[in-house]
Amino acid sequence: MIIDLRSDTVTKPSKAMLEAMMQAQVGDDVYAEDETVNALESRVAALFGKSKAVFFPSGTMANQTAIKLHTNPGDQVICDKYAHIYNYEGGGASFNSGVSCNLLDGHRGMFTAQQVEDAINPPDFYHSPLTRLVAIENTTNKGGGACWDFNEIRNIREVCNTHNLGLHLDGARLWNALAETKETASDYGGVFDTISVCFSKGLGCPVGSVLVGDEALMENAIRIRKILGGGMRQIGYLAAAGLYALDNNIERLLEDHKKAKEIAAVLRGMSAVSHVEQVETNIVIFSLENEIEEQKFMQALNKHTIRISAMGKGKLRMVTHLDYTHEQHAYFLDLLKRL
Repeated sequence: MIIDLRSDTVTKPSKAMLEAMMQAQVGDDVYAEDETVNALESRVAALFGKSKAVFFPSGTMANQTAIKLHTNPGDQVICDKYAHIYNYEGGGASFNSGVSCNLLDGHRGMFTAQQVEDAINPPDFYHSPLTRLVAIENTTNKGGGACWDFNEIRNIREVCNTHNLGLHLDGARLWNALAETKETASDYGGVFDTISVCFSKGLGCPVGSVLVGDEALMENAIRIRKILGGGMRQIGYLAAAGLYALDNNIERLLEDHKKAKEIAAVLRGMSAVSHVEQVETNIVIFSLENEIEEQKFMQALNKHTIRISAMGKGKLRMVTHLDYTHEQHAYFLDLLKRL
C-alpha cells in the first residue's frame, strides 16, 4: 500500500468519473462544437456570476492568460512573495507577458490592502513600470493552504478601483476555501475581474482548469490560449470529468481538511518536529528539529511506502486528497506516533 501525500494532483479518476467521461458528447472545440465543454464553461461562469468562461489544460496556462489579458509588456503585477504565478510557473509572467512582479512580504501568502496601496508605482513617474494588476492566491500553496479573510479581499478591491487596477484570483484550490468558509463562488465573482479554478487538485480530475471573467475582458482569452499552445479538439471527455466533480467531489473536501488537521495534531506531538503551520484546509507544512536530517526523515517514511514533498529551507509538505482513504489515514497516524 503506497500512501502518496506529495500533492492532491496525484489522484486518479474514480470509476464513476471515468464512466461519465466515456459518455461525454464531444465535438471540435476549436469550432466551439464540443457541447460538453460548452456546458462546463457555462456552468462555471454561472457559478461565479460571470458572462464568460474558458477551459484550459492547466492552471498555469489559465493564470498566464489572465496576466496577459490585464497587462502590456513593461507593466508590473503586485503579488505575494509566495505566489504561484511567481514561484511555480516557470517565469511565465516575464516570458509570456513581459511583466515584472512587485513581491509583497505577506503572512502565509496573504497581504493587506495597505500593502497594495504602498506598492503601487506612481503612474506619472516614467522611471517605474506601470502597476496594472494585483494577483491573489486562495488557498495559498506555500502558505499551507491558508484561506484569505474575504473582508480584506474587499478592501483590496477598493484599492484596485481607486487606482484602476485589475484584480485576478489564482483559485487553484478555491474549492477548498469555499468548503471551509462561508463565502460562495458568486461572492468571489463579484469582487475579482478574472478567476482561475482548477479541477485536477482537490476535485480529482485528470486535467483541466477554467478561467472566468466578464465578456469584454475575456474577449481575447481564446486567442491567447491558442498562442500558448492550448487549442484543443474533443476535450469534452475532460470537461465531463469536471462536471462530475462539481456534482460529487466538492462537499467531500471537508474530509480532506479533517484528515490534514488530524495529521498536524500528531506531528505537533513528535519530538522530531519543531513547528507545524496552522492547518485550515488540506495542506500540512512542517519543519524538523535542526538535528534531524530532512532526507533521513523522508527515507524513513519511504520505507513504509509514505511519500511526502520537500519544499526547501527545511520545510516538508503533506497534502490530503480523495485517494487518501480512511484506512490509509489510520495507518499513517499510527505510524507517525511510532516513529
